[in-house]
Amino acid sequence: MKQVYAGKTKDVFALEDGNYLLQFKDEVTGEDGRIDPGSNAVLGKLEGKGKASLRMSQYFFELLQKKGIPTHYVAADPKEGTMVVRPAQTFGDGLEVVIRFRAFGSFLRRYGRYAQELQPLDALVEITLKDDERGDPPLNEETLIQLNLMTGEEVTRVKTMARQVACVVRDDLAARGLDLVDIKFEFGRINGDVVVIDDISGDNMRVFRNKQPLLPLELSAIVTGEPV
Repeated sequence: MKQVYAGKTKDVFALEDGNYLLQFKDEVTGEDGRIDPGSNAVLGKLEGKGKASLRMSQYFFELLQKKGIPTHYVAADPKEGTMVVRPAQTFGDGLEVVIRFRAFGSFLRRYGRYAQELQPLDALVEITLKDDERGDPPLNEETLIQLNLMTGEEVTRVKTMARQVACVVRDDLAARGLDLVDIKFEFGRINGDVVVIDDISGDNMRVFRNKQPLLPLELSAIVTGEPV
């Protein structure tokens, strides 16, 4: 097994059968001593967070499978904190698709003159480069097309799928008394089809309960019913 990528919250290994193994890590992102899934900086380690994120990803990927939404997911091993996925071609070096149900974080910093904290948003879609060095610059549809990152059809498909998946997650969390503020996805191509890739966990969503943010371990325990 050969390591092909080391990320902030996951390492990626190539398997002999052509698939990839994602190893979830205990690192958390945040700033100023506070955990924040919207941050690009590694804050430190939180014991058990990696396996908790894996269990949550397994739960949501299998839920998407039941609903017929295409993903790269193959299988998961909760005890090892690993997930096997199909190889997918990213858009450029990677794009992040953010769905916002409430004004918070970087959105509020950019548009605070016109928005109030936690005001409702109608599944607003933002697409950014996956580029920590440049602060994940946002991209509009014309830029995506002219930079040859996506075709017009793919932009439409990704935005539609992102809203669809975000609503699946939002409704599942709402049934547990939780409020999904925003969530970040990645997409790729497999055999020419657009699919959901990466993970779906507390590492890439902000969730509130009674207007207070939940930490990744708290969120995973509520979703999976398995406390760390």
